[in-house]
Amino acid sequence: MPAHTPASRASPKAGLRIAAAIIPALERLAGALERLAPPQPASPAAANLSTADAFLWHATSGVLEPVSAVNRVELTLLRGIDRQQAVLLDNTRRFARSLPANNALLWGASGTGKSALIKAVHAKVSSENELLLIEISKEDIESLPRLLSLLSMSPKRCLLFCDDLSFESGDSSYKPLKTALEGGIHGKPETVLFYATSNRRHLIPRDMIENAQASAIVPGESLDEKVALSDRFGLWLGFHAIDQATYLEIVLGYARAFSLPVTQDQLMTEAHEWSITRGTRSGRVAWQFIQDLAGRLGCHVKT
Repeated sequence: MPAHTPASRASPKAGLRIAAAIIPALERLAGALERLAPPQPASPAAANLSTADAFLWHATSGVLEPVSAVNRVELTLLRGIDRQQAVLLDNTRRFARSLPANNALLWGASGTGKSALIKAVHAKVSSENELLLIEISKEDIESLPRLLSLLSMSPKRCLLFCDDLSFESGDSSYKPLKTALEGGIHGKPETVLFYATSNRRHLIPRDMIENAQASAIVPGESLDEKVALSDRFGLWLGFHAIDQATYLEIVLGYARAFSLPVTQDQLMTEAHEWSITRGTRSGRVAWQFIQDLAGRLGCHVKT
């Protein structure tokens, strides 16, 4: 049996020293790779819809973030949209009571109370029957099927809300939205209703529709496909610019609700001047004036 040389007797120890030096480096490398990897979407079972009555959907992480205090005004403070208010309130109440209701598209001029009405109606209805409000941004619309799948795991009734929804030329993300609302084989859960606001009645710019119409092999076919997106909303509510009397009525309603110490004549004069400087009249402009006035008077305005 040959004698062991010093080199052969030292090799096991040398191997251990090499391994001891390499293993920490490999562990650091593995940790760095884990930090660089995108976060994995949360599983449906991880969604806890009992922590709040309003949530924000984060598509990247697949997480529903609870919102403890929703930014909204009371339903009684919304003026000049009585018909829209009555229709949307009735539709939402029916849904909350597990009765048939329609997805709704609120379209029209900017600042006329579309998103404010949705949030105010939710506050009113959720005080009568449990109803969740979940906001999804228009940039995350392609993740809508994933969100619907998650919500289908819960018996709670959910009102999905997307503010300022629209699609630009070359944007094909409207197709998953069509499928998610009604057209897919899986269908939308009966516990989910979708409300969206937009400045466009058909959600798609006119030039996009006209270009598609001109290049279509069968005239009207491409146009029909894009207009069909709005048809997925069974309820259309139009919002239009308001007149001066309605604008001043909105301002007066806010001033009384927040007990601002100002005479009616001063209020009307300053509100009128404010709208002239803004070049428009709307519920949003009225609210911005009240914010300015309350600040100058040293008053706090809480919604």
